[in-house]
Amino acid sequence: MQTITSHQNPLIKRMKSLATARGRRQEGAFMAEGEVMIREALQSGLSPVAGIFQAESPLAAELESAGAQAFTVPRSVIEAVCDTKTPQGQAAMFLLPGREKLPEGAKRLVALDGVQDPGNVGTIIRTLDAAGLDGLLLGEGCPDVFSPKVMRSTMGSAFRVRHEECVLTERLAGLKREGYAVISSALDGEDMYARTGSVPGRFVLVIGSEARGVSPEVQAMSDIKLKIPMRGRAESLNAAVAAGILMYHLTANTGAEASCR
Repeated sequence: MQTITSHQNPLIKRMKSLATARGRRQEGAFMAEGEVMIREALQSGLSPVAGIFQAESPLAAELESAGAQAFTVPRSVIEAVCDTKTPQGQAAMFLLPGREKLPEGAKRLVALDGVQDPGNVGTIIRTLDAAGLDGLLLGEGCPDVFSPKVMRSTMGSAFRVRHEECVLTERLAGLKREGYAVISSALDGEDMYARTGSVPGRFVLVIGSEARGVSPEVQAMSDIKLKIPMRGRAESLNAAVAAGILMYHLTANTGAEASCR
């Protein structure tokens, strides 16, 4: 491997720019930090551009085999490029996948209505992946899936979960015309355990923002409203926790159908 020592190196400047949404759009790339994330990106078939390493690593050879450049750099360069406070000593730049679309035949979707916290969005993506749902809609105000904080929370699931950014009310209206049921989490909804109706074969589960919940416009479009009963003293749940409970509850009675991803 060659060595880069300067923070002013053109490649290092490009990698630094990936910390912002604008930089990712301009470069058409994102940053994967740490061995786990880099390997997940490679295994998902994404195209690496370059990798930097604090020390010699077998992972550098894997990146080079995939067509990327690999360089050793001092710790200060790693720290300047990575978003984490204590980076692991390796990072790689990958090309963004083409504009995402939901998979053909998707039946069980999650939509985020203004969920703003990157950690919540990343955790929801990871849970969606684990629960075997088919895709994600990100409405206005949601963070970029390939931002560093979201990426860390997904633990690689961002590379597997198909997603779309959209004007949520317009996208939901189109899905309703196609026969999807819109299911919203709502404080005035039915107790999810007491509800006796069957789970629709095709649905979109909408999770609202941390502060306001599901917007009135989306609630008005909902076919089903569900609430998670608070059996203790807490008045509400974290958005990601609520999303996970509802995802597993809704899929529990529909069976483990083959993923459309």
